[in-house]
Amino acid sequence: MSSQSGFTYERRVEVINSPMNILYLNHYAGTPSLGMEYRPYYLAREWVRAGHAVTVVAANFSHVRARQPQAEQEEVDGINYNWLPTPGYQGNGLGRVKNIWSFLCQMWRLAPALVAACQPDVVVASSTYPMDIWVARRMARLAGARLVYEVHDLWPASPMELSGMPWWHPFILLCQKAENDAYRDAARVVSMLPNVAGHMAAHGLDLHKLHIVPNGISPEEWGGPAEALPAPLAAHLQSLRAANRIVVGYAGSHGVPNALDVLLDAATLMQHENMAFVLVGDGHEKERLAQRVQAEGLHNVRLFAPVAKGQIPALLQQLDIAYIGWKRVALYRFGIAPNKLMDYMMAGCAVLHSVEAGNDPVADAGCGLTVVPESADAVAQGLQRLANATPEQRQQMGERGRAYVLAHHTYPVLARRFIEAIA
Repeated sequence: MSSQSGFTYERRVEVINSPMNILYLNHYAGTPSLGMEYRPYYLAREWVRAGHAVTVVAANFSHVRARQPQAEQEEVDGINYNWLPTPGYQGNGLGRVKNIWSFLCQMWRLAPALVAACQPDVVVASSTYPMDIWVARRMARLAGARLVYEVHDLWPASPMELSGMPWWHPFILLCQKAENDAYRDAARVVSMLPNVAGHMAAHGLDLHKLHIVPNGISPEEWGGPAEALPAPLAAHLQSLRAANRIVVGYAGSHGVPNALDVLLDAATLMQHENMAFVLVGDGHEKERLAQRVQAEGLHNVRLFAPVAKGQIPALLQQLDIAYIGWKRVALYRFGIAPNKLMDYMMAGCAVLHSVEAGNDPVADAGCGLTVVPESADAVAQGLQRLANATPEQRQQMGERGRAYVLAHHTYPVLARRFIEAIA
C-alpha cells in the first residue's frame, strides 16, 4: 500500500512540474493595457512563469475592454495572444449574438491550424457562455489533449433566472445542450463559483472532475507606489479629507446588478450625516444615476469616470468604507466571485457588503459588515455602524481582509491550484 501510494505521489509531482502547452479559449480575454477581463492574463502569466507555454485565443472586440487590440497576434509577458476579427456591437442585442457567432465559427474553422501551431496538452474552454465547449472539444480531440471547462457563470441558469427566459426557448435549449456536453466530455471542470456541485451533478457531472478556483488579485500590483489619480478625483477626495468627512466609495461597473440605486437611497437617508459618497466607474446605468443625483440634489454624492487599473490602489487608500451591493437574486445561491471585492480587501478597506448569497468573503474574513440586499435602511444602518467604529477598528478589519486575500486569493496561489486540478 505505501509503495503504491508513494508511486502515485511521485507521478503526480512529475506531471505537475512537467511543462505543458496550454490553449486557452476566452472570448473576452484582456491584458493590463486593454482592460478586462483580467483573469485569463493573470493565470496565463503565472503558468508561463512556471515553465508552461500558453496561447490565448480571444475576439478582437469585447464590450468589457477599455480599448481593443490592433494586431492579429501579439506576445504579452510571454503569453501568445491570437485576436480573431469580430464585428463590434453595443448592448446585449443581435449585434452581440453576431459577435459570438463570428468568434465561434472562426475558431471552428481555424482549429486544425491552431492545434498545429500550439500542439496543446490542455485545451481550456473559458467563457461566459457554454457553446465554446464544442470548439474546444474539437481542438482537444485533434490534439489528443485534455479538455477543461472553466465556469464563470452558470448558463443557461443565468438568463433563465435573471431574465425570465423559459426553458423551451431555442437559445436556452442550445445553452443547456452545451452545458450538459461540457460536464460529460470535459476531463476537468474548474468553477469560479463555490456552491455549484449540486447543480452540476444534476446535469451529469461526475463530481470527481470538479475543482473550485475563485477570482483573485496580483500581489505585484500592490507592492510599489500607487499611480496618481486624475486631478479632479484627487482634489475632491482631498477636500473631503480636509473636512474630516467619512468617505464611502464604490469602484466598479455601474450596471443593474450592482444595486447602486440602493446606495443612492441610503445616501438620501444620510444627507445630514458626516458622510460623503464617491462612485467611480462606468456602465449602462451611469448616465441615469448621474441624472438622479442631480435631480434629487444629492450633494453628498459625486460620480467620477473610471480610473486605470494601476490607479485603483491609490483610490481605495482614500476610502474609509468600501461598498459592494447586489440584487436579491436566487442565482447567487451558487456563490459569487467579484473582482472588485478582492481589490477592496487587498487595499485594506473596511467593507459594507449588501448581499444574500451562497458565500460571503467579507464575513469569512471578518473585514466589515454584511447586510441584506435591496434595503436602503439596512445599508444606511450598516454604514453608520462602520462610521461609528474607530479608525483603528476599521483598520483592523482591513488588515483581516488583506490577510485573507493573500492566503486564498492571489493569482500565484490560484494558478497553481488550477494546474494541480488539470494536470
